Amino acid sequence: MRTRVQVLRVLPAIAFFSAILIPSTPRPLQAQGLKIAVGNVGLGIGDVPRLDGLRLNFRDSRLELVRGINATIWAPYEPAEGVVKGLALGVPLTGAGDISGLAVGAGISADHTFSGVGLSAIGMGAGDRVSGIAIGGVGVGTGGDLRGLAIGGVGAGAGGDIHGVMIGGVGAGGGGRLTGVAIGGVGVGASGDVTGVMIGGVGVGSGADVTGILLGGVGVGAGGDLTGVAIGGVGVGAGGELMGLAIGGVGAGAPRVTGVILAGAAAGGEDVTGLVIAPGYFKISEGGTLHGVSVAAFNDIRDGQQRGLCIGLLNIADELHGLQVGLINIARNKDSFSVLPILNYSR
Repeated sequence: MRTRVQVLRVLPAIAFFSAILIPSTPRPLQAQGLKIAVGNVGLGIGDVPRLDGLRLNFRDSRLELVRGINATIWAPYEPAEGVVKGLALGVPLTGAGDISGLAVGAGISADHTFSGVGLSAIGMGAGDRVSGIAIGGVGVGTGGDLRGLAIGGVGAGAGGDIHGVMIGGVGAGGGGRLTGVAIGGVGVGASGDVTGVMIGGVGVGSGADVTGILLGGVGVGAGGDLTGVAIGGVGVGAGGELMGLAIGGVGAGAPRVTGVILAGAAAGGEDVTGLVIAPGYFKISEGGTLHGVSVAAFNDIRDGQQRGLCIGLLNIADELHGLQVGLINIARNKDSFSVLPILNYSR
């Protein structure tokens, strides 16, 4: 059985909600503001380009650098410019080209990078990278990589790699690799390799290889190899090799299996090494081999080899090198006594 779970790409640019809320208005021709300071140290009111201290402005136009506190009422004109090092305070919105430090507001955006701690009632994000802790009441996102902790009330996402912990009330995911933990109320996904833990209320998946623990309320899948523990309420599958423990409420399988499969109804693979327990049906694909033990009502190895033990009501092997235990046991490679009740054995 081969299961592919559609990789989720949730909210990679949620930080730019302001594009919907804020009309595109012309940038002022020049910066205007009042600076009460010694050099650049002091108080700035209005669109003061550079300041070390407290800067208050309605909406930034030509921000260059603030070290201290930058408090704004509205998000900056696009494209956002300048750097804020310290506290970026949105009453309710704030943003800059790059933000480093603490950011608080209803909406927070950085056109390039955000590093530090961000707390947003609605959403926050960065165009290139988020590093640190980012929490949004609705969502958190970045068009690039995420390093750290991201929590979104609805969704959290990254267009690039994820290194750390990502939690989304509905969904969480990334367009690249995931190294760490991702949890989504409905689904979790990554386009690239996954190393760590993924938990989804409905589905969990990766388009590439997975190493770690995957838990999905309905389905779990990997486009490549799956190594570790995978549990799906309905099914578990991998496009490559499944190595470890797989538990599927209905079914589980992969072209190659090394480990243990526990399925509520059916399981299968091409080359299976280990233990399979499937109350209904177990299937070896054409040209494949079972090395180990299978327990199922119908062990169907009509097109392959059985090397080990099969226990069931009906056991059929095209080529038996082991033991069949069941009501009817069929070994097609035997010249005599190929069909036997209770037990059938062939070297």
